[in-house]
Amino acid sequence: MELIQNTADLSAYLAADEAIDHHHPVVREVAARLVAGVEDSYAYARAAYEFVRDAIPHSQDSGDMRVTWRASDVLEQGTGICHAKAHALAALLRAEDIPAALCYQRLADDDGHGHVVHGLIAVRFHGAWHRQDPRGNKPGVAARFSLDGERLAWVPDPRSNEMDYPVLYAEPHPVVLGVLKAAPDRPYLWKTLPTAL
Repeated sequence: MELIQNTADLSAYLAADEAIDHHHPVVREVAARLVAGVEDSYAYARAAYEFVRDAIPHSQDSGDMRVTWRASDVLEQGTGICHAKAHALAALLRAEDIPAALCYQRLADDDGHGHVVHGLIAVRFHGAWHRQDPRGNKPGVAARFSLDGERLAWVPDPRSNEMDYPVLYAEPHPVVLGVLKAAPDRPYLWKTLPTAL
């Protein structure tokens, strides 16, 4: 699949916004801690990915009812769904001048009776975009950081009307962000998450 930037301006994938608030002190502190232990930007990107994947529990897996959407809140509160965790990883990458995009998949929901939009990121290295899934591993999910072929949590099955969306967004998709911001808790969020983009 060819990934398509929603803007040709690469600097847009380094910018801060209300969700990817990489100038926030919490984001800067985590980035500084992670960068201190690595030798280059590739190692930093891997460390940031593994931190968000492993140290920030997915709220559905952990049973946390809180809804986070701003990167600094995800890092400070230590919880988030896939979209929130993608915002946090994008902020950590952009904090160290590594271009990061938000991207999405349409997957069958947990009960298999509908669909839900799943959030990922893409990181730019060596002149190309590489999708990463910081959702968090669990039984049956073994995502990992890779610039040599995708190692995502799920591969969409077209027979189940699942799909990868090819667009790389510089900012969170407005439908996704609106739903996250409006949700008072995770059960409410689960009922209002978009089924398609």
